[in-house]
Amino acid sequence: MADSWQERDVWEALFQDYDAEGSLLVVDQRQDTQAAWVHDAERARQRFVPASTFKVPHTLFALDAGVVEDEFQVFAWDGTDRGVPAWNADQDLRSALRNSTVWLYQQFARELGEESERRYLEATDYGNAEVGADIQNFWLEPDNLEVSAAEQIGFLQQLYRNALPFDEADQRLVKDLMIAEAGRDWILRGKTGWSGELAWWVGWVEWPSGPVFFALNMDTPDRMDDIPKRDAIVREALRDLEALP
Repeated sequence: MADSWQERDVWEALFQDYDAEGSLLVVDQRQDTQAAWVHDAERARQRFVPASTFKVPHTLFALDAGVVEDEFQVFAWDGTDRGVPAWNADQDLRSALRNSTVWLYQQFARELGEESERRYLEATDYGNAEVGADIQNFWLEPDNLEVSAAEQIGFLQQLYRNALPFDEADQRLVKDLMIAEAGRDWILRGKTGWSGELAWWVGWVEWPSGPVFFALNMDTPDRMDDIPKRDAIVREALRDLEALP
């Protein structure tokens, strides 16, 4: 796929306008388009900590292993204030993915264990498939699990086609949980992630003519102040391709 990437010059100006250092890869698979556009192709091949974008495959792992039954199962909050109001409550899969509730996925990781996590990572060919020593944080801290923008899109393309090694019903459920926005003839599915130093937004826009996949990662030297840039850059880039209204 990388051989066919085309640099999108206007995106360089877009990143400059937002004073952002990062990469954006968009793979347009609509019937009349079939193109791959990139800003900073070298970085799009570079692996970084996935942070909460890993909740997409992690949800599939947990469903497959029976750690969670379905989207209706409720997980009780332990009463610990973790500084994010939305996390300080009972959770189900839908709220946990929407609010990126770290403590629930740490619980899933403990129950899955290192061997199962590694087996699932290898089965899905996800990034470097490295679990590391800290089972509770291996997707949140550098020098453990890492994945590139290109690999993120490769994974999402398989999920879109229900082609991952999981029950089709589980894949369809995860795609439903990923819905962020929808119009009359399009659906935006995605997941954000933030490590403190690096922000992600990955997903796709579904059209009747086909999907448009995207994966952005960017440095966040100003931490939370940089987070709004992630959404703005992706949306402007997708509108540039007429992939988002």
